[in-house]
Amino acid sequence: MPRERQIAEPGMNSPSPAAPFREDGSAERLAIDTIRTLAMDAVQQANSGHPGTPMALAPVGHTLWRDFLRTDPDVPDWPNRDRFVLSVGHASMLLYALLHLAGVKEIDAHGKATGKPAVSLDDIKQFRQLGSKTPGHPEYRMTSGVETTTGPLGQGCGNSVGMAIAERALAARFNRDGFTLFDHDIYTLCGDGDMMEGISGEAASIAGHLKLSNLCWIYDSNHISIEGSTELAFTEDVGKRFEAYGWNVLHVADANDTQAIADALAAFRKTDDRPTFIVVHSVIGWGSPRAGSAKAHGEALGEDNVRATKKAYGWPEDAQFLVPNGVAEAFHDAVARRGKAACAEWQQLFEHYQNAFPVEAAEFELLREGKLPRGWEQDIPVFPPDEKGIASRDAGGKVLNAIAPHVPMLLGGAADLSPSTKTNLTFDGAGAFEANQYSGRNMHFGVREHAMGAIANGMALSYLRSYTGTFLVFADYMRAPIRLAAIMELPVVFVFTHDSIGVGEDGPTHQPIEHLATLRAIPGLDTIRPADANETAVAWQIALTHTHEPTALILSRQPLPTIDRTRFAAADGLRQGGYVLADCNGTPQLILIATGSEVALALHAYEKLMADGIAARVVSLPSWHLFEKQDKAYRDQVLPPAVKARLAIEQAGALGWDRYVGADGATITMSTFGASAPLAKLQKKFGFTADNVLQVARKLMEEHA
Repeated sequence: MPRERQIAEPGMNSPSPAAPFREDGSAERLAIDTIRTLAMDAVQQANSGHPGTPMALAPVGHTLWRDFLRTDPDVPDWPNRDRFVLSVGHASMLLYALLHLAGVKEIDAHGKATGKPAVSLDDIKQFRQLGSKTPGHPEYRMTSGVETTTGPLGQGCGNSVGMAIAERALAARFNRDGFTLFDHDIYTLCGDGDMMEGISGEAASIAGHLKLSNLCWIYDSNHISIEGSTELAFTEDVGKRFEAYGWNVLHVADANDTQAIADALAAFRKTDDRPTFIVVHSVIGWGSPRAGSAKAHGEALGEDNVRATKKAYGWPEDAQFLVPNGVAEAFHDAVARRGKAACAEWQQLFEHYQNAFPVEAAEFELLREGKLPRGWEQDIPVFPPDEKGIASRDAGGKVLNAIAPHVPMLLGGAADLSPSTKTNLTFDGAGAFEANQYSGRNMHFGVREHAMGAIANGMALSYLRSYTGTFLVFADYMRAPIRLAAIMELPVVFVFTHDSIGVGEDGPTHQPIEHLATLRAIPGLDTIRPADANETAVAWQIALTHTHEPTALILSRQPLPTIDRTRFAAADGLRQGGYVLADCNGTPQLILIATGSEVALALHAYEKLMADGIAARVVSLPSWHLFEKQDKAYRDQVLPPAVKARLAIEQAGALGWDRYVGADGATITMSTFGASAPLAKLQKKFGFTADNVLQVARKLMEEHA
């Protein structure tokens, strides 16, 4: 709970402050103005950035960190710390200033403390410069103390819901009588832009439904957007909206009223039946000649305006990057006094927990290290050859349910589509994750794909192994969180079913065409489209062994023949991304390359070509991402450069296939949207038949004769 606070001194609530600068003045006022001036100076020196929001929210950030946030500056990654999410990522200088004043220490890529500051004054001077630890928007893994990468508005809101879900799941799994390992809170700063984005509504809706009382969003209502007043496009009563979501809604009339901020945060701490939404009214660019205008939002104030603002603050006008004596020390001491004690108590508690509950303690340590329990893959089925086969979505569901009992913190679900995506956990005890029943393993995200992706990222940021499920065509709704998962190197598994025109009668609105190309274009995302049930089993194993990259599993609605692995290569070849599935003796004259359901087509064509005396090869290429990681010798072995007759077959757009078929090759792909009809008729219409593959292959051979 917060210590006794002093009412803000005269001038704190005025948009034209005039308090004199003096080193023996109000510690609170000096610290707040230090945050403001650091933001102004960093943006001005970079001639790029967003000074207005850090200037307006400095009292909020200062009050939250100094008096409420439980974080140990020396151990910023201890598991039960409170999380601070800056969803208004453009206000990154607010976070960098807080990290600097709090004296947060750096944690390296191996989780070891270096003893260096996470953000030094020199780092702030390098704001937005190449290679600095203070990029334009906060980036996870780059700067210690940054809990998630933010910038695209609303994403931090979704992440914070995932973090709150993770805290509840971890508490349900590991807390025991007398051993409360997890009881931390999640604080999120968000703004008008966040509230306009649909993802914030999706995320807030599910948070209210789940009664996540460990979640507090602080909404900076400054009524300014880049185009001008929010009155141009945004006139709703946001507080009323959140009341309808089931949140506890509080109001602070003036962002400079630090006592009111403290009272609202204290009220949040006492609320145990719902999340809290604090509406804080602020003046963007507070104290500057541009205060309250759009010009204070996203550009440097200008040297004259910076000097005028500092004069208004009672700050030395020519001083740059000034941290007055004692400000950082006092701020650090206030944060550390609370956080270090809480961290030390937790560490001692966990040592006792290890003795009392060694199995559970060992399980959590694996989570912290990003490792899987021993024997997690022992029950994964091997599917026998079957010409009729099984849809890869069905095979995926079987594999998921074979793995999940051995990986207790594997949590996930679908956007109201689990019966179709087969992502529901059905083993005894799986249950549903619901309000006041936080031990369940099945997440019901509702029809909220965008929030689902961001929530899954937040869960992964808090030790869980999260997965999602929806149709591939709806990947468009969640592209931003998929991209951010790749940027943050989070091992989230995104399951996408109904992967092609194989959807059939549902028609072009539900038949993905360009989606594989757009997913493959995301750096660091492993997009895997398995050919049969056994490749699907390997794909799930690969997805869960990824520790620093997300995976998109692309699965079929229709049955795929289960390939006879006694005749053709083992599905383990998928671990290299692509492999020779069927081959001739010696160098092939023609290479057929395919993924997913089209591999069976390639195999049918291969057998007829071989019967006609044409030396053919079939390459299954389910993961371009993994294939490109192999050395050149392996890639050339699979796709010999001398063989120019290459044909790629995929029920998706052609974009990207040129890298594998070359200028002399050909593709059987989609160049239009699909149509509503039974699958067999669609395959005939768009050329995905054995006869057409043979016709195109033979024509290609003639061209290379």
